[in-house]
Amino acid sequence: MLTVIDPEGEQVSDLLAYNREDMREYISSGRSLDYAARLCLSTGDILYSNRSRPMLTIIADEVGRHDFTLTPCSKDTFRIIYGDEDPHHGCQGNFEKALAPYGLGPDDIPIAFNVFMNVAVDGEAGNIRVLPPLSRAGQRIVFRAEMDLIVAMTACSAGQSNNFNYKPIDYEIGRQAAG
Repeated sequence: MLTVIDPEGEQVSDLLAYNREDMREYISSGRSLDYAARLCLSTGDILYSNRSRPMLTIIADEVGRHDFTLTPCSKDTFRIIYGDEDPHHGCQGNFEKALAPYGLGPDDIPIAFNVFMNVAVDGEAGNIRVLPPLSRAGQRIVFRAEMDLIVAMTACSAGQSNNFNYKPIDYEIGRQAAG
């Protein structure tokens, strides 16, 4: 089990998962959203791999609002969206550093499951707006691993994602009962 906790409220965590036995199999936004037939995944939904195999199942969700459409923030995100002249590396850079020992590089980082991120889609044109997270202090989401995984997480540092408040994210890893 993996539990992701927002200890102070209004914080997003980008989450990636890779098959421990073959890192070329990774979490897939497209497959997961396609098979669920909706944009907002919550309790009972499965996060599938790029090979259409279940990776994580959401078994409990106290917030019910997460994003699986937007890419991890990067230097380019901060330059293009925020106008930063000397941007920091963001979630993309955090993932690159954390996953390098596994032989993964920048092009191996897919769209993350953005835990607690609140993205609204408006109108027929599909305009998107990033709104403050709905998570309150202590709220959590719990995942059950459906295969042996390498999981990478980061506390998002993109201002729009966190209502321009930057806080920690917590997690707990527990053994799953044999079943």
